[in-house]
Amino acid sequence: TYIVGEIWHEAQRWLQGDQFDAVMNYLVTAVSLNFFAAKTLNTQVIHQAGGLKDRVRPMNAQDCAGELERILQLYPHDITYAQLNLLDSHDMPRFLTCAGGDKSALKLAWLFMFTIPGAPCIYYGDEVGLDGGHDPECRKSFPWDESKWDKDLLDFAKACCVLRKDHSSLRRGDYKRVHAEGEVLVYSRTHKKETTYIAFNVSGSERVLESPLNTKPRVLFGSPILHENKITIPPRSGIVIK
Repeated sequence: TYIVGEIWHEAQRWLQGDQFDAVMNYLVTAVSLNFFAAKTLNTQVIHQAGGLKDRVRPMNAQDCAGELERILQLYPHDITYAQLNLLDSHDMPRFLTCAGGDKSALKLAWLFMFTIPGAPCIYYGDEVGLDGGHDPECRKSFPWDESKWDKDLLDFAKACCVLRKDHSSLRRGDYKRVHAEGEVLVYSRTHKKETTYIAFNVSGSERVLESPLNTKPRVLFGSPILHENKITIPPRSGIVIK
């Protein structure tokens, strides 16, 4: 009885959410494909990808926001903020292949992954445009010849890393949905006195939003057009303002 009691006591301690225990968060993988690659999904590859095949389908902003909120509420707060968020791995086709080669979808998904709660993870080679189907294609050797690198993707990945490193709200902040309609998704992250707003326009044309701020926003990422209380987001892009 004593031994069983001690084991139960230890199990309770492990499950309190005060340790950095987490999982590979493939639910984030699925929702990223669903929204950012909705129009270019490679269903032939995805439908052979085990656990992804029943979770991947085109989503609009409302559905994406709802699914993200569901994911963020599955586990205790501390575990959610330690989840290993990823877009692909050694066990599944690479994101770029699942997205039908759409590099804009990969960029948007990176910005999403680096601005939601959890620990972002980039699988080696994605940052230079490595593609690949099912195992063993997803485990290709890294292309060490720099002439074969996609420097635009690499620069974007680096910029996402710097953005998250420089702003504590993106690492520790509370998440809140601000706007989700059609092909435009906006949410905020707040930590102490810092609030950042992240907006995505996955459509092929500009989208104009009312500014959520009372003063002129400071642009941290992307190339929005700011005019009075309006924010214009370029097509297939994401922005971060403060």
